Amino acid sequence: MRCVHWRRVPLDLAREAREETAAPYIDRAVQCQLSAHDEGEHFGLLTDTGAYATALWLRWHGPDETELVVLPDCPVTAPGPDGEGCCLFTDHAKQHTWEDAPEEVSCTN
Repeated sequence: MRCVHWRRVPLDLAREAREETAAPYIDRAVQCQLSAHDEGEHFGLLTDTGAYATALWLRWHGPDETELVVLPDCPVTAPGPDGEGCCLFTDHAKQHTWEDAPEEVSCTN
């Protein structure tokens, strides 16, 4: 089950994200993509960076600690010949996205 925490993307960070990635649009709010948790850091996917196997994430902890981070994609895939890739970043906590319930597996949720 995915984390239920959401964070509004501060306008200055949304502008910075568009400039860094040339993304035409950045969501106004993002949901933490990690498995369900209450404590610690949360990570919401903003966009691909354009560089191979990296993405731009909004990381937050507490009410005032919010920043943009570029993280490498998680290289782990599900078992089997057609194993789906994990949609998170390298060394993320807990389970991979393909280990979540089937209705939550898509990277575009």
